[in-house]
Amino acid sequence: MIVLRREIGDVLRDARQRQGRTLREVSSAARVSLGYLSEVERGQKEASSELLGSICEALDVPLSLVLREVSDRVAVAEGLLIPDTIPADFATAVLGRQHPEGTTRREDLQPVG
Repeated sequence: MIVLRREIGDVLRDARQRQGRTLREVSSAARVSLGYLSEVERGQKEASSELLGSICEALDVPLSLVLREVSDRVAVAEGLLIPDTIPADFATAVLGRQHPEGTTRREDLQPVG
């Protein structure tokens, strides 16, 4: 069974670790207790949309990219294929660039998990 809070926690923890940041640093920036952030990352607590937004802001990672990565992980767990491109307007807004064919390849985005 897929547990959404675990997938969200994994993506958030991966993003934090890739940045080389500690739980303490991110919890302080997000204004959430260290213990609660730890529980969210371990999938033990369900983060509200407000809390998730604060954590993403503290990590300087768009919420939309976190949710997309979570969605992709769930799709893989369900055995579904994941498209390898994203809409050009979204990529331009996030990255400020497009490929000539009008789409940005997924591998050009920074993974969040």
